[in-house]
Amino acid sequence: MKVLFGPAGNSESFYQEGYKSTLQAGKWLKDRNLDIYEYSFGRGYTMTTETAQKIGEELKKYGIEPSIHAPYFINFASQDNELLGKTYGYIKTGIKFLRAFGGSRLIFHPGSTGNLTREEAFALTKNRIGELANNLEQQGLLNGIYLCPETMGKSKQIGTYEEVLQICAQNEHLLPTFDFGHINALTQGSLKSKEDYLKIFKRSIEVIGKNRTQICHIHFSKIQFGDKGEIKHLNFDDDKYGPNFENLAEAIVELGLTPHIICESSGRMAEDAIEMQKIYLKTLGNNKKS
Repeated sequence: MKVLFGPAGNSESFYQEGYKSTLQAGKWLKDRNLDIYEYSFGRGYTMTTETAQKIGEELKKYGIEPSIHAPYFINFASQDNELLGKTYGYIKTGIKFLRAFGGSRLIFHPGSTGNLTREEAFALTKNRIGELANNLEQQGLLNGIYLCPETMGKSKQIGTYEEVLQICAQNEHLLPTFDFGHINALTQGSLKSKEDYLKIFKRSIEVIGKNRTQICHIHFSKIQFGDKGEIKHLNFDDDKYGPNFENLAEAIVELGLTPHIICESSGRMAEDAIEMQKIYLKTLGNNKKS
């Protein structure tokens, strides 16, 4: 197993070079020596499963492994039964599309506090995700599938890394998505050293074990933040906001982890994914020499 790198969606350069459809993304990514690709259904499931299958076949042809991001509307802490029903539906539909793509990881945002206290909202989110995962597992719907709750970047959202780990501890089919840009934004720029990342990974090993921590899902980008957390995603050329990837690469190499690392830079996802790959390989090479 190795660390895999790729973009969330298509870079601006993909379209500038004349490509028009995600059906063409497989070869484009392969030519750049990338490994994985995340398709976002953030605004809803707006394609047919037949199209998803065609995209998946094209990605597979070039050795690119897909994951998908479920709609942003998901809220497992919702007090509205109709909206809660839609949340469950978004996960179940996501699994259907994930199988059509030929992928194994469904990334989703856990929820938000609304009018509840954080403790109340987290308890609802945790229990409902755990129950859903258990029910889907019993129905055989999670064979080969990971549901991947994501760490979030705004103070009203459920999804600190500790909250995500507690959610994932409930079922082996729950795999954390560590969005380190989000974590950094929520904690006002706390990710400054290798040790800051090691703390998170070591806590993950304590809570969910080495096996799932080993293959965790990672989102990475620099993110502008304010008092309430995340404002907007940036590119690697930004020199004001973090985090920097070098420290994360050092932590991954030290622990021997093999995560999937998806770049969520603004418009330069593939280019910055390539940069992360270079940094990681350089770090790995230096570690072997020492």
